Amino acid sequence: MRKRLVAMILSAAFVLGALSGCGAGRNLNGSKDSGNATAETEAPTDESALWNDSADVTDEGYDDGTAGEGYIAKSGAEGASYAESCYRTDEFIENTEEYSKWNEKGFSSVLNQSLSTFAADVDTASYSNLRRMILDGYLLDEIPEGAVRVEEMINYFTYDYKEPEGSEPFGVTTVISRCPWNEEAQLLTIGLKTQKIDYADAPASNLVFLLDVSGSMGDDDKLPLLQDAFSLLAENLTDKDRISIVTYASEDKVVLEGVSGDRTSKIKRALNALRPSGGTYGSKGIETAYRIAEENFIEGGNNRIILATDGDLNIGMTTEEELEALISEKKESGIFLSVLGFGTGNIKDNKMETLADKGNGNYAYIDSFWEAKKVLQTEMTATLLTICKDVKFQVEFNPAVVEQYRLIGYENRAMDRKDFDDDAKDAGEIGAGHSVTAMYELILKKPLGAMSESEIEDLKYSDKYKEELSASDADSKAMEEEWLTISIRYKKPAENTSNLLQYPVDYDSYTYEPGEDFKFAAAVAEFGLLASHSAYPEDASVEHVLSVLKGMELEDEYKAEFEDLVRKILLFNRKVVFSFAYE
Repeated sequence: MRKRLVAMILSAAFVLGALSGCGAGRNLNGSKDSGNATAETEAPTDESALWNDSADVTDEGYDDGTAGEGYIAKSGAEGASYAESCYRTDEFIENTEEYSKWNEKGFSSVLNQSLSTFAADVDTASYSNLRRMILDGYLLDEIPEGAVRVEEMINYFTYDYKEPEGSEPFGVTTVISRCPWNEEAQLLTIGLKTQKIDYADAPASNLVFLLDVSGSMGDDDKLPLLQDAFSLLAENLTDKDRISIVTYASEDKVVLEGVSGDRTSKIKRALNALRPSGGTYGSKGIETAYRIAEENFIEGGNNRIILATDGDLNIGMTTEEELEALISEKKESGIFLSVLGFGTGNIKDNKMETLADKGNGNYAYIDSFWEAKKVLQTEMTATLLTICKDVKFQVEFNPAVVEQYRLIGYENRAMDRKDFDDDAKDAGEIGAGHSVTAMYELILKKPLGAMSESEIEDLKYSDKYKEELSASDADSKAMEEEWLTISIRYKKPAENTSNLLQYPVDYDSYTYEPGEDFKFAAAVAEFGLLASHSAYPEDASVEHVLSVLKGMELEDEYKAEFEDLVRKILLFNRKVVFSFAYE
């Protein structure tokens, strides 16, 4: 039936000049269309450059999915057959995935709200989940609302930011340049980078693997992948580590407790013996895992629970609110909670993100063995070892320079102004070797008009701005002033009192020729605006993202893979499938 449906769709496209059935949606430049444009008018104007660049294509057509190989057009029956093979195979499978809804914030006036406050975030789940959807054949307008968190896309990748200096736990890099998708704006990137630590030099770890073995975990991309992932982790543990395994289904079970980390074979046998069955009493498993972690607590060590699940809890505490209350209480024990998501079709992204955020841990989505290797082996210390906790940003903009600003992403990490100085307020955690990026679109101040001094907040830049009100050449003088000040609060892992660092940013951070880190991060952000159905895409387009990536030397395999995904989106888009099938 699926083959017949695909054939009917392609036939309709050939006759009508568009793939009917796709309906109204967001086209490649982010604007809304009616779904009736022809393939000829929708085709990229620089299609030959996108699809026939000799550096990016092979003689065999579309490759096996490895990054950086590229595509060539297929035609006739071969093209129709290939288009069918690309068509998503889960079309008739009920999808019960859940994502948190959030409201995208637009531009804020510096005069009315000069402070932007948010918690740091190093989660990467949103990007790998989006990758899974693209590889499954989703078009951008089919990505579920709330599934894409742009900051997690940007932070999936590593950047060459400044290393920490002196006693500071991270280095800070700031770059300002033209915004690629908004000609009226400048783009500010703020990058933090912590020191990378070899796991052999890290403190001893007390790890509890909390594993979902309920009936919903029976698919190949769930429990079997979970077993492979944790077996990878087991291979890198040492005799200074204590390892416990707790499982939960209809009931919870302690499989291993306090085993030395060098007992690799024993840990792997316990993992490989797991079988899926029963309901999902996740809250009971969480309580047991914390008890085991407390009993094996290592003073001065890394005490952490790693929860692996599809998030589909159906017994005991099951709502986001109940889980948040449970974890908020448990985290006071000094034990961190990280979450690894698995599977498709019924993942509960909203619950898993809540657990990780409130448990002082990070959240990653494992869609493949390759991703498991990245999270649990390549970036092992970043995943397991927290360098700073409750990390908060507060950016104060100088109204003499910046008129409006918009933080890209971090919608579900926004904080009230007063929360920045409140050490009781939970925020984000950063691991060893992690880099964190925040981006702002900035609208620079236009010529000053009449304005009441009562509208000016009593903040760092208020006196400067009052002086600018009476200046004859305010705009040129403002360019010599600070643009903004970045304030960062953080706590050391075992402490409850925060430290404050501040970094003024002036015109020295501006460049007309930004480096590749800036350009790549901006390309990811631009793609994220489209994938998240942003209300502020301006001139963002997949074609532009690809054109930027093609001009870069992407030696990093993960960055090269991103370029590959962007190409796939163009391939799966109805105008490209149509041109490939009937060219």
